[in-house]
Amino acid sequence: MAERKGLLLCVCQGTCPSFDKMDFFEILNTLRREQAVDWVALHPQLCAEDGDEFLKDLLTGGRVDKLYVAGCDPTMQRKMFRDALEAAGISREAHEGIEIRNLDTQEAISAIRDALGVKTEA
Repeated sequence: MAERKGLLLCVCQGTCPSFDKMDFFEILNTLRREQAVDWVALHPQLCAEDGDEFLKDLLTGGRVDKLYVAGCDPTMQRKMFRDALEAAGISREAHEGIEIRNLDTQEAISAIRDALGVKTEA
């Protein structure tokens, strides 16, 4: 069975200046249409308490083998999501953070494609 991959886009409530140049829905729709992952989702602030609950609910039951979170610094993500991943029974290695702050829409898509190992035709 193929590895199931999910992509979460976390956008600091959509009000942080480091996300001003992005069209969140274009990013998600592009990767969804390309079938680069099995599913895409948007959360306004995964580092908030309800973000932990969202992650636990989403990940419990083995719905995903690899979780990509595009948002802030990957090192920060590992620290912030550690408890939620553990509670859901997901190993730390199953999570990969992707830094997309201060990028525009196309740059963010490229950064996510690179992390996913998706090749695009030139």
